[in-house]
Amino acid sequence: MQEEKLNILRKVLGRYYQSGPNEFLFACPFCNHHKRKLSVNVSKGFYKCWVCDVHGRNLTWLVRRFGDDNTKQEWFKFDSSDAVEISDFDNLFASPERPLEKALDLPAHYVSLASKTLPRGSEAPLRYLSERGVDWFDIVRWKIGYCPKGEYAGRIIVPSFSNEGYINFYVGRSYTGDWPSYKNPNVNRDLVFNELYVDWDKDIVLVEGVFDAINADNSIPLLGSTFREGSKLFQEIVRRDSKVYVALDADAKRKSDKVINSLLMYGVTVFIVDTDGYEDVGKMGKNIFLERKKTASIMNPHYYLYTRFLEI
Repeated sequence: MQEEKLNILRKVLGRYYQSGPNEFLFACPFCNHHKRKLSVNVSKGFYKCWVCDVHGRNLTWLVRRFGDDNTKQEWFKFDSSDAVEISDFDNLFASPERPLEKALDLPAHYVSLASKTLPRGSEAPLRYLSERGVDWFDIVRWKIGYCPKGEYAGRIIVPSFSNEGYINFYVGRSYTGDWPSYKNPNVNRDLVFNELYVDWDKDIVLVEGVFDAINADNSIPLLGSTFREGSKLFQEIVRRDSKVYVALDADAKRKSDKVINSLLMYGVTVFIVDTDGYEDVGKMGKNIFLERKKTASIMNPHYYLYTRFLEI
């Protein structure tokens, strides 16, 4: 039955490609976006556009509005099977309700390194940042500081600002060699790090950590999180139709493949940046990264099959 429905929907909405077991992407007839952004769950009979957010629970209505007499007649036999539980709608299209982001206070004893007058003891964190290629302009732009004592003693603090301008997360990186290297607040991490400064109209660069992000313009660190289709970052990229450059660590090929393939399934234009020869983008340096970005390889929807073929 699903195959029959798909054949009819193809006549109504045009070509499609599959993005999940029962989910297919068509061109949206409501906003006429140039990419296929109308996600249709055939088994449930629901649809949602990732761009204009139009959505509904009845494919029959969709066919009646945009189909011709022949397709309407073909679809008629499926009318009775389109009845679904309304409560199911919120569980589809990988968009579960997420907790609201909460404003955070910076750690106790936080000292900003962006000040022209710094206290004694600032030499060590500044030296650590310099060794990692972080200059004065980076410090000011990223509002970087450190903690000389307290729970986060001996750690560089890099805060994240929400789109509304409040702090919703921060990264604490040891500059003294203490373990663990990173210490972060125990809060919801389903966020876009430093979203306040992200320009969605420009190329987006996905990197692993915050020091990688400092080296790459308009970048967003994944911070070790799984890049899920239901995450805020994933949905923002798809909704805004941003061009994405994937520049994860050289030893994270499996993770890069998963990120690339997930984005390609939703029609996102994806490039992969070659990070071979360097531990990560943070160790690469800004100029080298820019050169690598210029020669980045564009991915295509067949990339998934290609990478799987190489693994055989």
